Parts: sequence; structure tokens; C-alpha cells
Amino acid sequence: MPLILFNKPFQVLCQFSPQEGRATLADHLSIPGIYPAGRLDADSEGLLLLTDDGRLQHDISHPDRKEAKTYLVQVEGVPDAASLTRLQAPLDLGDFVTQPCKAIQIAEPQWLWPRNPPIRARLDQPTSWLAITLKEGKNRQVRRMTAAVGLPTLRLVRSAIGPFSLASHPLMPGEWCEVPTEAVGKR
Repeated sequence: MPLILFNKPFQVLCQFSPQEGRATLADHLSIPGIYPAGRLDADSEGLLLLTDDGRLQHDISHPDRKEAKTYLVQVEGVPDAASLTRLQAPLDLGDFVTQPCKAIQIAEPQWLWPRNPPIRARLDQPTSWLAITLKEGKNRQVRRMTAAVGLPTLRLVRSAIGPFSLASHPLMPGEWCEVPTEAVGKR
């Protein structure tokens, strides 16, 4: 019953089945019978957990038991105190209201790999970095949250899921490692 940490590269689909002209998990992982516990959009990067254990997959991704996830988010613009407060409070996104979360402005992570292709640069528009930690994970939620407060997301990197992080398990895009399953759900 392996638990795999994988650093999903930009534009890789979170599926093993082939998709014409698109990279998938199968291009990076050849471990039989594993499936992602949660997803990342193709245009998001970073930590993904995969397992062959259906119960563990359920425990990691079920809404009642979801592990906290931290995202490093490069946004267009500079957040003020009001926009950070709005991100942290329940935020009405139209089809659902987010749960409270942690959102802070951070310095650009120096350890972060360059994205290929690079983020577009607009000299007249500054960018900032946020760290957002939440327990829920609805479709494109972080991107929708930052847009709702006037800070469109330019780059999104999931850096941690529960007890696992790219800080404790440094992996470059496309790299993976196996970790003990006992760590899931422990605080």
C-alpha cells in the first residue's frame, strides 16, 4: 500500500488515462494501481498524493476528513489588509461560500523552481505572493477566491497536504517519493 508524494508539473493532467496531446500522470509515474487522492488543475503545480488503498484515498480526500492544504499563490497586484481579511473569512463565490482559512502575504519563495513557460510579466503591474491554507478544496477555489478580492492568480503551487510538504520532501516537478501511510491524519 504505497503512499506516493508527487510534484505535479504545470500542464500535467491529474489522470492516468491518455489524453491526446496532453501530458498525464502516466508520463511520470508507472506504479500500478495507484490513484490520486484529490486533484490539481492542469494549470496548477505542486504536491499531489497518490495511493492504491481506497480507504486511505477516501480518508485523505473526503470532505469530513480533508487534510489541510497550503498553496503558494502568485497574484497580480498587492494585497491590502482588507483583501487578506476577506480571503480569510467566509467568502461568497456565488455557488458556494468558502470556509474560513488562513491567508498571509509572503516573500517570493526562493526555493521555488522556475515555471515553464514563465509567468507573463507586466512591468506596469506588480505581483505578490500569498500562502493560503484551507481544508476544503472545491474546483478552482483558490483562483476564484483571489479573483473575488481583486487579486487574479498568476501561478498556483500546492506546497503542503497535511503533514507532507515540499519543504520536508523537496521534490522537483515530475519527481516522486514513497512515504509511510501512518503519517496521514496525525497532527
